[in-house]
Amino acid sequence: MGHDKLFQKRAAELRRAESTRQLRIILIVCEGSKTEPNYFKAFPENQRVYDEIDIQGMGYNTVSLVKKAIQLRNEAQKNRRPYQEVWCVFDRDSFPLESFNEALALAKREKIRCAYSIEAFEIWYLLHFYYCDTALSRTQYSEKLTVALDAEYLKNDTKMYERLKDKMGKAIQNAKKLYTFQYKKTIKDQNPITTVFELVEKLQS
Repeated sequence: MGHDKLFQKRAAELRRAESTRQLRIILIVCEGSKTEPNYFKAFPENQRVYDEIDIQGMGYNTVSLVKKAIQLRNEAQKNRRPYQEVWCVFDRDSFPLESFNEALALAKREKIRCAYSIEAFEIWYLLHFYYCDTALSRTQYSEKLTVALDAEYLKNDTKMYERLKDKMGKAIQNAKKLYTFQYKKTIKDQNPITTVFELVEKLQS
């Protein structure tokens, strides 16, 4: 009888602990409204790392995107539902270098992680097929991805995660190699580069 009561007490304590445990929520705020959100929304659940991913496709750029991430983080804290981590996903693209650097500096001050790409997010896709350290335009990325996929590359394709997931290990390896090659250069000379692999590794780990 005593053993049963002890078991029931421990079970009740465990239920209380579960009910009061802070949810582990990762916020990913994307510059694009479809391309990046479609990709990250397709990631399978990984309860070893997080309970939920909140993915926001804002259509904002650089500094505005980081400021929006700060706003969302602060609102979540006020609502007692804080984020475990906050990430911003954006490109250098054609935005002024000053704005890009300001966004990175602001994010660092606010302890927000950045998964940035220069020139475009598509460099991450291309690295699933082969290593590339040559600067390309958006049009060239589309052309090369069309060849690599053996099908027309559609920017807002909802199936890109599924098409690429089997090559993710290769993409991470190539992205790390590219980062090592580029990161010591000034931002204006880091074309191409992507730190998307850091976010992907976080979601997988």
